Amino acid sequence: MKNASARMLIVDDDIKMSTTLCSIFERQGYAVTGVRDGEQGLHLLTGTPAYDIVLLETAMPRRNGFDVLHQARLAGVTTPIIMLTFRSNANDKLRAFDIGADDYVTKPFHIEELAARVKAMLRRSSLSAEYPLDTYDFGELHVNFSSHTAHRNGDAVRLTAKEFDILRYFIEHRGRTVSRRQILRNVWGIPFDVSTRTIDRHVSALRKKIEPDPEDPTWIKTVYGVGYRFAQRPHCKTTTIWQ
Repeated sequence: MKNASARMLIVDDDIKMSTTLCSIFERQGYAVTGVRDGEQGLHLLTGTPAYDIVLLETAMPRRNGFDVLHQARLAGVTTPIIMLTFRSNANDKLRAFDIGADDYVTKPFHIEELAARVKAMLRRSSLSAEYPLDTYDFGELHVNFSSHTAHRNGDAVRLTAKEFDILRYFIEHRGRTVSRRQILRNVWGIPFDVSTRTIDRHVSALRKKIEPDPEDPTWIKTVYGVGYRFAQRPHCKTTTIWQ
């Protein structure tokens, strides 16, 4: 995706920071909208047409960034969201990723680094749109990644957006062991080291929804001391899984 076609929303109550970011990204060709409170940011974020990328401050009046992020994801917003914050502790980072952040940048930051993260995020989104995953059948389940739906023998299985992301990553790498660090980097997009316990929590929740016996998993196998492996079975059928 070229910058000129990318619609960016910046939600930050710091007037100097917001003005600077708007000016810099506009010069780089983005179509930028800047607002300074969470309530207005949520209104725009959940509206149409969708933005291509969002920069979201955590601490703001009326509605903080964590709540904006949470409500946006509940509303079905899939736009990549990069959190901007002075809060650098691991718990805040994990909280952000748990509720749907795509990246987390701590202030102060180098604008070149932020711009690079934005480009990388847009590139991944563009590739996903160009080569979308379609469907995958395993056991009694049928998963449609395009529509974000899953069914077992015709009955709906409700997965969160992040659970779909994790399942898709496992299926793309089926038969291979993937480490928690790989999952953290490639599903959450975190280029730094934080606790990986959040991955185990998500995998546990996913197993409860898709495994015949979550205590003795058939599909998502634990490789102790390393990570996980999605079982590769000869009878599994795939349709347009891009790798």
